[in-house]
Amino acid sequence: MEAIGSWVRFRTRPHLWRFLPAILAALVLARSQVATEPQPTKPAGGVARPNLRVDSDLVLVPVTVVDQRNHPVTGLEKENFRVFDEGAERTITAFAMEDQPVALGLIFDHSGSVTGIRRSEAETTRMFLKTSNPEDEYFLVVFASRPELAVPLTNGQEEVRYRILTTKWGGSTALFDGVILGLNELKKSKLSRKALLVVSDGGENNSRYNRHELEEIVEESDALIYAIGFRSGQANFPLLEWIAELSSGLAIPVQAESMPDIAAKVALELRNCYVLGFSATGILRDGKVHSLRVQLITPHGMPPLKTSWRRSYRAPEN
Repeated sequence: MEAIGSWVRFRTRPHLWRFLPAILAALVLARSQVATEPQPTKPAGGVARPNLRVDSDLVLVPVTVVDQRNHPVTGLEKENFRVFDEGAERTITAFAMEDQPVALGLIFDHSGSVTGIRRSEAETTRMFLKTSNPEDEYFLVVFASRPELAVPLTNGQEEVRYRILTTKWGGSTALFDGVILGLNELKKSKLSRKALLVVSDGGENNSRYNRHELEEIVEESDALIYAIGFRSGQANFPLLEWIAELSSGLAIPVQAESMPDIAAKVALELRNCYVLGFSATGILRDGKVHSLRVQLITPHGMPPLKTSWRRSYRAPEN
């Protein structure tokens, strides 16, 4: 990797979970009309498509940088990064680092197959919110036979914690619809960092949206998706992995009693990233997936560093 002639101040923070790989956050290229529940529309040909409208002029690419021991590295500057869209270098016009406010959506499975983890789910919520920034935003979606926006986007935590304990459990599993409802709610936030935490056994048997529609919506989203999957649902865990990997997030299989600790570590990982922005002006609005590449210019004298970022995004259509 290319070196530069001067030192860049940096520091590392102890990595709280050595098995959690460095991940990248999502990128922004979409702002959409939002409903409180997913509302598919039927275009010509009868295929259900999400009702999305893009009007953003900035692509945000969150990037995680770690050292050889997987400790997050902070203190790098804009000049240490280069961004390429479909092989063409883009000028970085926006740059942020360290602990910026985050819009956090909790997407919790309350179907009949997971009723035994009620207490673990409440503790998971407490631990995930424990590391919060005062400017963070939160909301809660629960899903069984259908998704419900139990707590709309808010700056307060108490209602989220209360509703976890009082919402009903039981029924089928509309996992895809729950994730899509969460992505729609995230679009109400003006914060640049956005994430979903999906807690489920990975079952899916009652959604109105299908797998292909979910894939398109995630590609157009500006959210990073983490998934915590109960080991009791191991047969369904690959579906949670697929959903998380669509956003270059991470799915983690755990026992119910380990959920709170994992959630706390995920929350801390989420906050240790850089956000690189480049202008969307002049990008071909063809609705196609564009590949992304980030190059790190390591400061002179520093040991090798590792980077991770989202590998692609879907361009809007005119």
